[in-house]
Amino acid sequence: MKAKTGKAKGMRPESTSTAVRATITFPGEVYATLEEIAKQKKVSLAWVVREAAEQYLTDKWPLLRG
Repeated sequence: MKAKTGKAKGMRPESTSTAVRATITFPGEVYATLEEIAKQKKVSLAWVVREAAEQYLTDKWPLLRG
């Protein structure tokens, strides 16, 4: 996964509030499911992926969350 931050390769953004653009490849079936969820919720696919990532982090690493 590549993150575009405008910084040297491998460096993290200074602030956790800095938005970072990433390109992610999903298996077709997963992508179709995410699109369907987005359609049902009337939100963007990006919103669904961000929500899923936030939930994963909260569940797996609760002490790392702000």
